[in-house]
Amino acid sequence: MWYLVDAKNKILGRLVSKIAFILIGKNKFNYLPYVDNSDYIILINASKILVTGNKLKNKRYYFHSGYVGNMKSITLGDMLKKSPEFIIRHAIKGMLPKNILSNKKIKKLKIYSGNSYKEHAQKPVLINF
Repeated sequence: MWYLVDAKNKILGRLVSKIAFILIGKNKFNYLPYVDNSDYIILINASKILVTGNKLKNKRYYFHSGYVGNMKSITLGDMLKKSPEFIIRHAIKGMLPKNILSNKKIKKLKIYSGNSYKEHAQKPVLINF
């Protein structure tokens, strides 16, 4: 089943925890931790998410190339302007179980920063969290 989630004016952590719950498959009656029976999720308006407190200035994402002294960091506010899809995908991937199925489950998440999406043929059901 395909679900459509609108992230406009939603708080990041609360939205991501509910999406991770569906991606894991715990919303179904036949949940098994070793079987991937999760659903597909299309998330639109990723650039319009909200965060509470001073996270836009204080929260940082770190990247390292492997070379000595080459660690780079970027704040959440700058990353929201640059790549809002990364923020949501990074948060959801951290909430998924650390096993082989997590790579398959994260591929069932389609994130778009705007209001349009490509998967109209699947007829997604709108979920309002």
